[in-house]
Amino acid sequence: KLIKEKFPRHGIVGEEFEDDNQDAEYVWVIDPIDGTKSFIAGFPVWGTLIALTRHGAPAFGMMHQPFIRERFTGDGGGAQYRGPSGSRALQVRRCAGLKDATLFTTSPLLMSDADRAAFGRVEKNVRLSRYGGDCYAYCMLAAGHLDLVIETELKPHDIAALVPIITGAGGVVTTWDGKPAQHGGRIVAAGDPRVHEAAMKMLAV
Repeated sequence: KLIKEKFPRHGIVGEEFEDDNQDAEYVWVIDPIDGTKSFIAGFPVWGTLIALTRHGAPAFGMMHQPFIRERFTGDGGGAQYRGPSGSRALQVRRCAGLKDATLFTTSPLLMSDADRAAFGRVEKNVRLSRYGGDCYAYCMLAAGHLDLVIETELKPHDIAALVPIITGAGGVVTTWDGKPAQHGGRIVAAGDPRVHEAAMKMLAV
């Protein structure tokens, strides 16, 4: 309602409602609760995702976690954190290779058998892997706390808001075959291009 009042020519697409003017120059991509299972279980790693795209490419993204009052934003050129500990710029960390990397995924059980096997090849080569996190894992990557996130079966509203946050913090996010990530599918995000490249090679085997 607020978007339509302020920007009547903009389109809106999302998970919980019908698409509206999705061919507009500017389109808002909204996921009211990303990480529904975490939300149900009481783990505060879910969030509200809001992206603004222009001509189909993400121009701005926000992940808001209202319970712990944290907000991550990015426009591809920079990224910011705001929360109880104050405000700061987001910056990914350097990581020379998979052997030094911390890897996250929501759950390998969400993957097909073939994708799970490909993920397993990467997992065997990293320093540490953890499950869970949903959208929050991508923001932790942007904040420099982990190095790699690998997912499958994502919808546009699951990833569009996170793309400018990750790239704004200096990271890389694509599909497994190197295409733009904002349309969803099989996603690999990394803080360091070297980790991204190494993961991509293993996922393609």
